[in-house]
Amino acid sequence: MRISTSSIYDSNVALLNQQQSKLFQTQQQVATGRRMITPADDPAAAARALEVGQSDAMNTQYGTNRTSAINTLALVDGALQNVGNIYQSMRSVVTAAGNTVLSNAERQAMASDLSGQLQELLGQANSTDGAGTYLFSGFQGASIPFVNTATGVQYFGDDGQRLVQVSASRQLASTDPGSDIFMRIKNGNDTISLAPSVANTGSGVANAGQVTNPALLTGANYQIAFTVAAGVTSYSVTNTTAVPPTQVLPALPATGLPYVSGQAIAFDGLQVSVSGAPANGDTFTVAPSTNQSVFQTLTNLINALKQPVVPGVPATSAAVSQSVADTLSGLDNALNKVLTVRASVGARMNEADSLKASGDSLALQFQQTLSQLQDLDYNKAMSDLSQQQLSLQAAQKSFVQVSGLSLFSYM
Repeated sequence: MRISTSSIYDSNVALLNQQQSKLFQTQQQVATGRRMITPADDPAAAARALEVGQSDAMNTQYGTNRTSAINTLALVDGALQNVGNIYQSMRSVVTAAGNTVLSNAERQAMASDLSGQLQELLGQANSTDGAGTYLFSGFQGASIPFVNTATGVQYFGDDGQRLVQVSASRQLASTDPGSDIFMRIKNGNDTISLAPSVANTGSGVANAGQVTNPALLTGANYQIAFTVAAGVTSYSVTNTTAVPPTQVLPALPATGLPYVSGQAIAFDGLQVSVSGAPANGDTFTVAPSTNQSVFQTLTNLINALKQPVVPGVPATSAAVSQSVADTLSGLDNALNKVLTVRASVGARMNEADSLKASGDSLALQFQQTLSQLQDLDYNKAMSDLSQQQLSLQAAQKSFVQVSGLSLFSYM
């Protein structure tokens, strides 16, 4: 068998190129710290690494979203805490305003105090996240939610809750609409409300009432009417929703029951009371509670405090006392709403923190998996590099020796 010189050269060059290629690949691996330089090095591992990398990127984005949601919820909670403090401060002033020995000037000063706190409350309701996005405007983050107009404070947001994707299967509300926190506050005791007629002339003041038996509630409107005859005051209660209106107290054919200031008046699962001295013909309406903004409730009291109490005109004093009683109930209901929302915000923050911990753990698992798929075993790589360098040197030296063989050397 004859081996030509060209065959020797071709074979050795191919071998040298092959060993140089392996050496170059090992050098790239050492330089980059990666076992796979191209997907062709390990197609199955490359495909798996791509899948894990995409999952890791999504988890990283969810982590960013969670951090954003936690920060926003913290701002919402802080604003609501300030709102609660304002309510407490207002309640102290309102309670003091119920003192009947105050002068008109003192009530005017309290009205000014409450007006200032009302503006402070409006500022908290228009809180932003620091980037100019309003916290309590629903989806309308760029629009100021509460504006003090000629007809009172109006809400210009919507009822939306901004949702943040905090995991592959969970969206978390990062805000709450101001319409639910400040505008939809039930008047009265949150179930029923009592209101005096504007035509009343006596000093009667109604309390918030209470529900004694929910099963007996009818949802109807009632009227408590007072009659004063021969110095004796009596009352009757009529269901004005019924057609025709039906007297429920006292049972017909009696015309009235003796009135005692502050004594409970019970009917149809309700218990209410009126204090003071109602005049003949005075009436009070009992109706299901309706929504009234906390701004309107406070504005009503401020206006009532600005009205002078006229000696000898009991209706002027009763108007202030009734407004004070209504405002105290309204503030209690508003504070309960704030506390309810803060509890919800706290629960969401806890959930976001829990998801953050899970996400951090998942990120660690992804990094470990990627490391197993991609990272280089430096001990083995350095050993391979030394071996490949030695092999290449040996091949180069042997090629030099073989290429130097010639018959002319023996002639």
